Amino acid sequence: MTLVISLLLVIGTLLIMIASLGVLRMPDLYTRMHAATKAGTVGLSTLLLAVALAIPDLTVLSRVVGTLLFIFLTAPVATHLLGKAMRHSGYPMWRNNKSSDNKSQRGG
Repeated sequence: MTLVISLLLVIGTLLIMIASLGVLRMPDLYTRMHAATKAGTVGLSTLLLAVALAIPDLTVLSRVVGTLLFIFLTAPVATHLLGKAMRHSGYPMWRNNKSSDNKSQRGG
């Protein structure tokens, strides 16, 4: 059981680290929100699952389930609404034009 808990903690930590790197490395707001929401939600859920397995108590389990439900319901909705508000305000979407520039330079 300790091995499973340790594995879940490592996976959750790595996913949250990937989410933070995605926020730093992605080119625009939309892709940053996507990286933070997807990897952050899954990373947090694996960390909470590890906590629920490490502390087998009904109060801890109920709080973990409540927190998971709250995160799974609110994070995607909040991200969607932020993206929609940014799109409505005219925030430009990032376009990768490198591939079309390379084709025109090669004559293709």
